[in-house]
Amino acid sequence: MQVLTPREIVSELDRYIIGQKEAKRMVAIAMRNRWRRQQLAPELRDEIAPKNIIMIGPTGVGKTEIARRLANLAGAPFFKVEASKFTEVGYVGRDVESMIRDLMEIAINLVHKEEGERVHVKAEKHAEDRLLDLLLPGKSTPAPQDIYAAGPDGQVQEQKNDSTRDKLRTLWRQGKLDDRQVEVEVNASGPNVGIMAMPGMDDMGSQIRDVMSSFMPQQKKTKRMNLRDAYDVLLQEESEKLIDHDRVAEIAKERVEQGGIIFIDEIDKVCAGANKQNSADVSREGVQRDLLPIVEGSVVNTKYGMIHTDHILFIAAGAFHLSKPSDLIPELQGRFPIRVELSSLGKDEFVRILKEPKNALTVQYKALLETEGLELEFTEDAVKEIAGYAERINEETENIGARRLYTILERVLQDLAFDAPDKSGQTITVDRDYVRAHLEEVVEDRDLSRYIL
Repeated sequence: MQVLTPREIVSELDRYIIGQKEAKRMVAIAMRNRWRRQQLAPELRDEIAPKNIIMIGPTGVGKTEIARRLANLAGAPFFKVEASKFTEVGYVGRDVESMIRDLMEIAINLVHKEEGERVHVKAEKHAEDRLLDLLLPGKSTPAPQDIYAAGPDGQVQEQKNDSTRDKLRTLWRQGKLDDRQVEVEVNASGPNVGIMAMPGMDDMGSQIRDVMSSFMPQQKKTKRMNLRDAYDVLLQEESEKLIDHDRVAEIAKERVEQGGIIFIDEIDKVCAGANKQNSADVSREGVQRDLLPIVEGSVVNTKYGMIHTDHILFIAAGAFHLSKPSDLIPELQGRFPIRVELSSLGKDEFVRILKEPKNALTVQYKALLETEGLELEFTEDAVKEIAGYAERINEETENIGARRLYTILERVLQDLAFDAPDKSGQTITVDRDYVRAHLEEVVEDRDLSRYIL
């Protein structure tokens, strides 16, 4: 985990997300508090609960992106889930505990990849040796004259084999053997057996499959492939042999419990309305009560062991158009002490989003078309025109924030994207007139703009 100060965290988030200064400050403090907690004595450390956050704001203003970038900075396992996917236990829907199991799977994959990189050099050597064994299988029996010349230990034959092996190793490293065909033993993919599970118990099916696989060892089959593909197969197998999977599970469990981040989107969709007699409202409140023990701190059983959720950071988000955070049940409100409101985006913010971030949309589109040999340039007035259209459409139809820029840019550049292979070597400048020519007709027809933009 990177140790960054709150100011450094905000600075890193600024590289990808425009505006929302207050939200960035709040998540930076929450992340720094996790590091501060780790510096305390164990008896006090366990008493300090994470400062969970509720982000309030319309869609497309950066709520999810802030949480995702925060997890990347921390090197922490991150999982996003929509609250509306859950329903009260007993109804059709997902079990709330499944998000902890999913977070653990993400952590396992994260640590497994890191361990694979750690043993990569040793795995490469082992894979190369096995590859040479395929090219030069065993030590052939020496001819009688060789035995007579070299003595009963066949020393001359061994020297010949070693010399041939070194030559093959050199040729392989020079890439001159990549297309040679060899036969390799690979894992045979057995029939995909589906496990029926009751609604809300979708994780049980995967656990049953894992148990069954331990009783049925993986079968092997021989497959013919070129040497380069064979090396990739052998490298994967050797990496798996060198990785300590118990250690991977132990590290992943520690990361989930001490650094995991769960982003619960659309939390406002499970707020009960004023009429609590409505069955839908009762079900929504049931989801909140199912979420409560997970957020408060409980133990969830996974196939990697018991996971304590006491110190997982939960970030909830919602537009709260038809409800407010105080509509959540009081117990759940108390577990989200930090509230931050994200502001809507206007033309000025859209201009910055198109130009400033490291992964700005204009940068992405230019890079995509460069693969066809087409150089694309956006003028300043074109960027302002696109931003102006985005603000206008958001006001006249549904406000989807910065996501409107995607729909508009796709409309503006669709002809170029189609004709790009035929325009290789050319430079195309997108200016204000170009933008207007591709948008004017759609924007003027309000009914049409609702469907297209």
